[in-house]
Amino acid sequence: MMPGQIPDPLMTAGSLPSVGPLAGIPSTTLTDQLKLAELYSLGTVLSPLILNRHAKRPFDVIKDESDDDDERKKRRREKNKVAAARCRNRKKERTDLLQKESERLETLNSELKSQIEELKSERQQLIVMLNLHRPTCIVRTDSVKSPESDQRSEQSD
Repeated sequence: MMPGQIPDPLMTAGSLPSVGPLAGIPSTTLTDQLKLAELYSLGTVLSPLILNRHAKRPFDVIKDESDDDDERKKRRREKNKVAAARCRNRKKERTDLLQKESERLETLNSELKSQIEELKSERQQLIVMLNLHRPTCIVRTDSVKSPESDQRSEQSD
């Protein structure tokens, strides 16, 4: 084998002249170990789930964290559910309050319209009564001041 030449992966380490003490170990095993070393050096970049069988952290620790995440999500969903129910209840109470206020104002409006009609009717009756009384009414001239009488009194003075 020439220097710089890539060895056949099926060759054993013993058949390579520069790898004497590793004789009998297949080169694929060595290649896997080199790949694993590269993965460990990239461990900070790669997700622990990808490396779970070769990871520095045991799988049960990752599983516990996953369970904690699931529990956290479940608690958050439950809190959100309670908050949404509270919001719906407040909205319903506000709607009911506005509905009652609307009914009260409609009733008040109806009563005021009725009162307006009664007052208009009473006014009309008073006008009729005044018109009926006018021909029979004797107006004393000394008690009523007209603009003409005011002018005459001013001229005589």
